[in-house]
Amino acid sequence: MSLAAYCVICCRRLGTSTPSPKRRTYWRDIRNIIKFTGSLLLGGSLFLTYEILALKKSLTLDTEVVETEKMKSYIYVHTASSDGRESHDTFSMADVEDHECAVWLLLRKSKSEDRTARLEAVQEMSEAHHWHDYQYRTIAQACDPRTLVGLARSKDSDLRFFLPPPPLPPLKEDSSTEEELRQLLASLPQTELDECIQYFTSLALSESSQSLAAQKGGLWCFGGNGLPYAESFGEVPSATVEMFSLEAIVKHSEIPTHCDNIEANGGLQLLQRLYQLHKDYPKVQRNIMRVIGNMALNEHLHSAIVHSGWVSIMAEALKSQHIMEASHAARTLANLDREAVPEKYQDGVYVLHPQHRTSQPIKADVLFIHGLMGAAFKTWRQQDTEQVLTEKALQDEDRYTTCWPKTWLARDCPALRIISVEYDTSLSDWRARCPMERKSIAFRSNELLRKLRAAGVGDRPIIWISHSMGGLLVKKMLLEASKEPEMSGVIKNTRGIIFYSVPHHGSRLAEYSVNIRYLLFPSLEVKELSKDSPALKILQDDFLEFAKDKKFQVLNFVETQPTCIGSMIKLHVVPEESADLGIGDLIPVDVNHLNICKPKTKDAFLYQRTLQFIRETLAKDLEN
Repeated sequence: MSLAAYCVICCRRLGTSTPSPKRRTYWRDIRNIIKFTGSLLLGGSLFLTYEILALKKSLTLDTEVVETEKMKSYIYVHTASSDGRESHDTFSMADVEDHECAVWLLLRKSKSEDRTARLEAVQEMSEAHHWHDYQYRTIAQACDPRTLVGLARSKDSDLRFFLPPPPLPPLKEDSSTEEELRQLLASLPQTELDECIQYFTSLALSESSQSLAAQKGGLWCFGGNGLPYAESFGEVPSATVEMFSLEAIVKHSEIPTHCDNIEANGGLQLLQRLYQLHKDYPKVQRNIMRVIGNMALNEHLHSAIVHSGWVSIMAEALKSQHIMEASHAARTLANLDREAVPEKYQDGVYVLHPQHRTSQPIKADVLFIHGLMGAAFKTWRQQDTEQVLTEKALQDEDRYTTCWPKTWLARDCPALRIISVEYDTSLSDWRARCPMERKSIAFRSNELLRKLRAAGVGDRPIIWISHSMGGLLVKKMLLEASKEPEMSGVIKNTRGIIFYSVPHHGSRLAEYSVNIRYLLFPSLEVKELSKDSPALKILQDDFLEFAKDKKFQVLNFVETQPTCIGSMIKLHVVPEESADLGIGDLIPVDVNHLNICKPKTKDAFLYQRTLQFIRETLAKDLEN
């Protein structure tokens, strides 16, 4: 009987019945109605709730199952025919959803025999920002090393394209990274070594041995010739000793046959372990990247470098805001990218722009050559607080705000390839990093010219920009290039030169040898800068005649303020008469020798006049 019928009957009974003296029957009926109604409402509510939950459960998708379905292993398999001949990769549309086809078509395109199609495929992949995680992981697992390197060098690539490096092998029992690094160094050949490599190797082995012995005895010490060298690296003993070995391995990695030994002895994995352990020590990481960059010059090692996970590490480093870290990564990846980069960048040659694959045609090269005590990055930073040539200044070499050729110049002239070079110099043999190293301007110029030619310098119009002694190297390089037929392109394509306080007629720096700590034993570089140097006079006379004959465009800047050398000497390093090459404008600037190449702002006269010279000198080349 329904609730409504029951209520009607009860109401009729109440309405037709005669009033009873006993009202208990009346209230009993009311209670019965309330009990029945409440029970029915409660039961109905429970029934509806159950039905709703059951319906929800039946309609809920198992996302884990969906993700598993999405992660189907549609992986390319490189097959071979039964007769031993290789067959082409196959691609099937079977069991592939419509929205998946784009990913696999790009993968197929990236393996095309047409180079242009491969480059387009990598560019399209790098521009894909709407994919799901599993799609990026699919590309990461299925792409070949060539595509992976291309993605690493693409500016907008998502880091999800790169798998984490494979697990590193465990350390040997009772061993440490420091000891294994020492063993790696000891295993390298002792052939084809110059005096500096021998010095770094013997120093690293002796100091690491003392370190291990001291650790076992509970005492840390440095001794012998390693003391001044150790002091120059910092306050962390373990990182310092590892720096000895890394410096030596960097030198060894410049020899191709030694790179093979580094790879065969597990060097790629060991260096990766060190890289991860020393995330707070950029000097250690930069030296490791130098080794990998040198090894990448050898194409037969590319597969080992890629499979050891270094491409993923370099792809992340390339996106770093720290210029030196990004530039070291850019050099390594460029050496790995034989698909798009025919040039090879040897140790000390860094591309500041473009550091990624680009569709922008490069029409000219601008080369930056630093001077005495300079570097590829810190020399060209924006002017900051006044620096002095002291140990403290050298220890803070990482602390600069920017690098104006990479930021300002690259933005103002995107069609330029901007290269900065680095080489070791010292004021005094007392503080030389390698006491055996006695490199003259002639030796250094030949070394740099060979490296720059390997980087393709001479194939496009060139502007040379130099500071201090770097200008003397530029002059010597051009004179040497004019004597070698294979270097004729360097001379033919040189359009202009900018000299920032270059001592064409010598400097007073070598005359001040009274400061025992710095200039008691002037280095060969300093000696060659002396005003009475015969080699300097011959270089000036020969180059002036040569530059006039070739009609090079020249712009000279010169400082007007003295520079602090240590705590005892205040010296006008390059006076106006010495900075005058004899051709081109000579512009005095109210700064010291260190800041003559460091504009205060982008609007400063120093930068704007430099930019004007570059644009005017390359006007015809940039228009074509």
